[in-house]
Amino acid sequence: MLERWGGLVYRRRVVVLAVWGVLVVAGAVLGGSVFDRAEDVGPRPGTESTLVEQRLDALDSEGEQVTALLSGLDPVDPVVFEQASAVVFRVRDLSGVADVRDPWTTSAYELVADDRSSAVVEVELDPALDDDAAIAVADQVADLLRTTPFPDVAVGGVLLAEQTFTDQAVQDAARGEGVALVVLLVLLAVALGGLAVGALPVVASLASVAVSLLALTGLAGFTGVSDFAVNVVTVLGLGLCVDYCLLVVARFREERAAAGRKADLADVLGRTVATAGRTVLVSGLTVGSSLAALLLLGDPFLTGMAVGGLVAVGVVTAAGLSLAPALLAVGHRRVPPADRGALGRPARPPERSLLARSTRLSQSRPWPVLLGSAGLLVVLALPLLGLQLGASDARSLPPGSEAREVVEVVEADYPDVATAPLEVLLDAPADDERFATFVEEVTALDDVEDVVVRDGLPDGWSRLSVTPEGTTSGPAAQRAVADVRALGPAFDEPVDVQVGGPAAELVDARTALGDRLPWAVGAVALVAVLLLLRLTASPVIAIKTLVLNLASLAATLGVVTLVFQHGWGGPLLGGTATGTLDLTTPLLLAMFVFGLSMDYHVFLVARIKEEWDSPRPARRGVTAPEPGSRAANDRAVLDGITASGPVVTLAALAIAVVFIGFAAGELVAVKEVGVGMTVAILLDVTVVRGLLLPAAMTLLGERNWWRPRWAGARPEPARSLG
Repeated sequence: MLERWGGLVYRRRVVVLAVWGVLVVAGAVLGGSVFDRAEDVGPRPGTESTLVEQRLDALDSEGEQVTALLSGLDPVDPVVFEQASAVVFRVRDLSGVADVRDPWTTSAYELVADDRSSAVVEVELDPALDDDAAIAVADQVADLLRTTPFPDVAVGGVLLAEQTFTDQAVQDAARGEGVALVVLLVLLAVALGGLAVGALPVVASLASVAVSLLALTGLAGFTGVSDFAVNVVTVLGLGLCVDYCLLVVARFREERAAAGRKADLADVLGRTVATAGRTVLVSGLTVGSSLAALLLLGDPFLTGMAVGGLVAVGVVTAAGLSLAPALLAVGHRRVPPADRGALGRPARPPERSLLARSTRLSQSRPWPVLLGSAGLLVVLALPLLGLQLGASDARSLPPGSEAREVVEVVEADYPDVATAPLEVLLDAPADDERFATFVEEVTALDDVEDVVVRDGLPDGWSRLSVTPEGTTSGPAAQRAVADVRALGPAFDEPVDVQVGGPAAELVDARTALGDRLPWAVGAVALVAVLLLLRLTASPVIAIKTLVLNLASLAATLGVVTLVFQHGWGGPLLGGTATGTLDLTTPLLLAMFVFGLSMDYHVFLVARIKEEWDSPRPARRGVTAPEPGSRAANDRAVLDGITASGPVVTLAALAIAVVFIGFAAGELVAVKEVGVGMTVAILLDVTVVRGLLLPAAMTLLGERNWWRPRWAGARPEPARSLG
């Protein structure tokens, strides 16, 4: 079927290119609006913390808060006091401002730093304002506060942080794409021996990104699409499309060389799509299944990511099966022959490629290579033992941005206002004995700093604001959530206790993700095993693949932990360490890394399987190994990796360039994914596929291809996927 499709694309190449052209133009005109329509995804529905938030909002909805840090003068200096008070009164009179807390007009002296070097002003906006109106009022507040005598005024808060995040996401996407595309064009033009053939993957990638953004714009009208999702989807679409196009171009060159000068181009493209196109489908299925597993986690943020990612993977797969062959059909004369390499020179023999050399090393010393490579991955994975997960806040913004500066300074210099309290609801009125006992026990908890009894709810429930030790969502705050929740059932007559607030949201999200994670991991593993069994008919290879992928993933996450939690390489990355990783980052990286690792593994193992099923004849001076023997396995591993090594290496280098371009962005969350994916790809192609895979397959020998008796006879030889 794929072969017929390739011939059809050749015959209808003008129609195919016209359809893609219309979609690309529509994407260029309309796709950019997805950044305006992207939204901050709300909390996980159904959790206890969400229920508390909904109950309190129904009772007294609070508006967005603007927090301003004014520094450079003594806030209690009489002249400063008078001038600042006058400005604050003007802020209070603004339409859309609901309340103001400051050291001058409300005597909130806890908003003055202990060294009297700065002061904080908290402005609550009218909850009836929509986002656009609230941002407009926040800008007016910022403009007025900058008229105070303080030389340095930084304005932040959740609303402005989100706006800054959106603006920075657009800038990072444009800069990341621009840098990556220029480097890619030069790299591919040099490596493939021509500007036209080097531009083909780049053109297809730009087209796929435009169409993906168009599709995301449509989806934004039906489901939430986050700003972070747009960036990651752009990265994924750009990188995968380059990868797929390289596979198609490389196979086209091979098929055309094998067919000779007088070959029918329709037949050549048909065989190209039947082989490399099958790889594209398998890869799309693999990456898509990994992303689809995020849907099983039930997290609104990850669901938006998964939906957007699935759209991008679908568009890129379609580009690999239609746009790339159509571009080859009209530009085949500009594609150098298969025996031409970099800068049009004679191609280097495949036996001299990086993967071929590492394979020979692994086969000559399998045990030392296996133990050394596995030991390296274990060492890189060790930082995972100290992984700290936190909630994303303004510290994911670039260092030096106003919203991030406000959060960091307030946390360091204003301990009385830095930590958001836990909102605790108790199903007992204030005159109930259990209420008094509960307040005493909460106050006595080790991780609790202060307890304030608030007005009760109309339904008879009592309410407390509990300030934990440390930061808002730090370890102490998370322990306090668990301890407070455990108090209610401990009464002789149990009482319902509900805990909300940022720390409770983090605890609930982590618990919910932990409960569903085994199902998601199981689904991804099952799809991977079924896919490999279908391609290789070998349970041994399927299990070994899972082990290698998990080792690669653990090492990648360990490196990301070192960089973004502990600050290794901080100056190189602009000082992005925050002490924790965002709760969703490891899960997101796990699905992306697993999917792309399976991509390269399927490509290599399928070629090895072809050599195992149809061994090459004896070479000059070398006797052909006996089919089914250990020697036959070793030769299949070497020949399979040698044949596919150059394409895999170039594809990995190209996609690494894409992720490096986005790792150079300013947003910490995007940096985490960019650095993580770059590390994963480099580790995967060098250590995992270049050393561990051939060493393990050499040690296992013919047992690689064992299959149980009930599985039936040995299958027919597989066609090459490369």
